[in-house]
Amino acid sequence: MAVASFVLGLLGLLVLNLFLGPVAIVLAGIALWRGTARKGRALLGLGLGVADLVVLAALVSADNTLSWGLAG
Repeated sequence: MAVASFVLGLLGLLVLNLFLGPVAIVLAGIALWRGTARKGRALLGLGLGVADLVVLAALVSADNTLSWGLAG
């Protein structure tokens, strides 16, 4: 779960921030709660999940809509 959280957090920075960010956070939390051997990877997944939501909030506030795009 720690690796899945990390991968989903990375993907969430590019696409589907609203969905992949919270999923990465939940998976990282479960992995940490279970005492995973990959604690660093779980913490990175947690950080990336939070970063997904921060990026989404920044882009949405700049555009004033719930959807965003890089085209302008």
